[in-house]
Amino acid sequence: MSVAPKKSLGQHFLVDDNILGVIARLAELGPDDVALEIGPGLGVLTRVLADRCAHVHAVELDRRLEPHLSELAARDNVSLHWGDALRIDLASLDPAPTKLVANLPYNIATPIVAESLAGLPSVALWCVMVQREVADRFFASPSTKAYTAVSVLVQLAAAKTALHPVSRTVFRPPPNVDSAIVAFRRIPLPERFADVRRVVDGAFAHRRKTLANSLQLAGVATREAAVAALGSLDLDPAVRAEALTPDRFVELTDALG
Repeated sequence: MSVAPKKSLGQHFLVDDNILGVIARLAELGPDDVALEIGPGLGVLTRVLADRCAHVHAVELDRRLEPHLSELAARDNVSLHWGDALRIDLASLDPAPTKLVANLPYNIATPIVAESLAGLPSVALWCVMVQREVADRFFASPSTKAYTAVSVLVQLAAAKTALHPVSRTVFRPPPNVDSAIVAFRRIPLPERFADVRRVVDGAFAHRRKTLANSLQLAGVATREAAVAALGSLDLDPAVRAEALTPDRFVELTDALG
């Protein structure tokens, strides 16, 4: 049975075996790994993971794909979970995933990664295929257009280990954007990461505003408190969020109390 990818679900099915080998290598798959795959699609990557890992959790929203995944779901080391990955309690999966390895649907790639940083503490390594601009955003430098809240959060939680550009021709249908495989390994989270995230999200919520004004508009702090906190860090009260390095956001969170 042929299944037409749904644009509304951000589906682009992987059809190139060579890329599967690249993913397996960059994910550093081993026999003790428990892989979490979001959006298995036709199951081509799921098979690679199941052949190399102790267990695979595959989360799929599109029930039309059930005939393509039923054989894999019958394997002892594959658990197929039907539903929205942003709504399923992924932290309760048993055994707990140690790596997130996926060709992520474009429309949920950023929130899946962002939520997994603190929400899936058992995950030690991510190896995900995403739009190239999203891959670049994860590890963008401050004071660049690509530097956003997710850049700060990812860089506070992980260190990049690899970036591999991917041709549009490896997907069916070919997307209208470039893609990349990006791999990164967990580093210790800062203390009060939830508070840091609230400050970071608020700081970038109104990107055209100064950081102090954005924090006020987002309800994180009064402008006066934000200006005072910035001053204690020897930062200009008119500074914008994109000028701060990730570590400075940790310091700002502490200064805001």
